[in-house]
Amino acid sequence: MRYLAARLLTVFLAALPAAWHIPLQAAQVCATDDTGKEVCLERPASRIAALSPGATELVWAAGAGDKVVAVVSFSDYPEEAKDVPSVGSHTRMDLERLMELQPDLVIGWVTGNPPEQIEALRDLGLPVFSIEPRSFEGVSHTIERLSQLAGTEAEGFAEAARFREGIGSLERQYRNAEPVSVFYQVWDEPLMTVNNEHLIGKVITLCGGVNVFGDLDRLVPRISAEAVIGANPEAILAGGMGEENRHWLTRWEAFPSIDATASDNLYFVPPSLIQRPTPRMLQGSQLFCEKLDDARAKR
Repeated sequence: MRYLAARLLTVFLAALPAAWHIPLQAAQVCATDDTGKEVCLERPASRIAALSPGATELVWAAGAGDKVVAVVSFSDYPEEAKDVPSVGSHTRMDLERLMELQPDLVIGWVTGNPPEQIEALRDLGLPVFSIEPRSFEGVSHTIERLSQLAGTEAEGFAEAARFREGIGSLERQYRNAEPVSVFYQVWDEPLMTVNNEHLIGKVITLCGGVNVFGDLDRLVPRISAEAVIGANPEAILAGGMGEENRHWLTRWEAFPSIDATASDNLYFVPPSLIQRPTPRMLQGSQLFCEKLDDARAKR
């Protein structure tokens, strides 16, 4: 690892423009990431590497998309992100390629990036800001912090406020909604769901739903089909593996004893709108709430 770090550092220093060696007087910018580490930059970042699709979306939301020089696979939103050089996947990055792109700020994902690769980047002197929003307010706060590090506060704080206000509006709208018992399927094989601490679990609560597996200990627990049948949810929602793919719901059509099946309350929600903690969760939450309204109307 030390040899690799030394080699990468040599590549990085050789690629630096001469202007980077000239001391600049600028106000330092600092922010604390989601691991509790304070990250300080001598000047706002101008070359950002985003090491997860969610991080890419959040940097764009912060108004700093034009500063992104490196992403990882599946960074498909916004459309412009597809044109940014990829340095591998979020779990297996090409560190040499990343260093060649000369980032002055790396945005990591707390539970998504291998700790050894993040530490290698830190050993090379790169500032790494690790994020992973776990609440609606966390999404807004993350956008604000990223905009501070990138010097795009006007755009970032405006987007954070838009998301915050939109979620607040949904909270007021559904505060007294009639409860609907819900099973959310986050994966098919193995069958997986979310508990109430997961951000998707908070979407269920936001819309007046009652998560039938909300009290389980794990954020994303594995369950059985028998457990779903026993819980007898009034609505089943699934994300599937694509934006137009609802085949994960077809398995439940074979169980007419489930209230959700009997009432045809089997709903698809595009996964990118609900499974990434980004501003698009507002659109996904609105759609989720509409599905539960449809279930209520069938009573």
